[in-house]
Amino acid sequence: MLKALGFKHFAYDGQDTDVRKFDQEIEALKRHGVNLLAWWFPLDADDPKAKAILETFRHHDVHPQLWVALPPANFPKTLQDWAALLPSGMPIVKNAPELEKLSKSDKENFLKEMYGAIARLNKQTLTKTPQEQSQRIRQEANRIHSLIKLAAPYKCKVALYNDNGWFGMMENQVAIIERLQKLGVNDVGIVYNFSHARDELHDDTVNFLSIWQQIKPYVVAVNITGIYWEGSFIYPSQGDCELEMMRTIVESGWKGSIGLIAEKGGDAEVTLRNYLIGLDWLTAELVEPGSGGPPPFPPIRR
Repeated sequence: MLKALGFKHFAYDGQDTDVRKFDQEIEALKRHGVNLLAWWFPLDADDPKAKAILETFRHHDVHPQLWVALPPANFPKTLQDWAALLPSGMPIVKNAPELEKLSKSDKENFLKEMYGAIARLNKQTLTKTPQEQSQRIRQEANRIHSLIKLAAPYKCKVALYNDNGWFGMMENQVAIIERLQKLGVNDVGIVYNFSHARDELHDDTVNFLSIWQQIKPYVVAVNITGIYWEGSFIYPSQGDCELEMMRTIVESGWKGSIGLIAEKGGDAEVTLRNYLIGLDWLTAELVEPGSGGPPPFPPIRR
């Protein structure tokens, strides 16, 4: 499917708990000539799965970037824990296929409640004093440093993935990288995701030029989506800020990987093809405004 759509690189969601699948995934990529660019990696160096994944890389002689996201904080670890955060009686959706089986209204209601719960948990990750902030930066830098040391023998580099909460705020990621530089580590990157540019805690779109100037030296990949609101998965070209943000990136002279994530769900091939259509429209508009014609999907505005 990836080959047919024209993708030459792939970032694998290594959060899958079934380690036995990893060999099959890498072998399939090699058969079809798709480069394993990156791997969503476990959050902690002492996670047994982290070592197992790296040994799989050694076996196949691949060296993907390791995309590292949220620290293990107060997020529920079991379905029962999640149930306690949602309205009484609401069923817990275990995976994407189960979500797609819901009616449109039930799906929208579940996502609304789930993202509301996540927002409340993310708010709890914020620091309240300068002392807390300094401690958090040291704590996260140490966590990332441990992952870097674990991955070094496997020739894999670490990149910070802006997800949600404190860790998803770019000034905090830059502070972590600067702390790591003091420890002698100078090759940690950033993966910037448009889908996490705006949530209840921050809005990068308000001052993206300033933020981009800060993070540009570290950014190794940018994942493009339509930008509306956290939890609203829309195609590129449907949002309200992605074209202006892409223009900022292009005019800065940045060179790196551009990614598309089929976060909208449904049939992955259909979804990715629509993401490509949206990206092509945005690209045409960057080259010459108006040349792309009308937006390929209905715009969503606040």
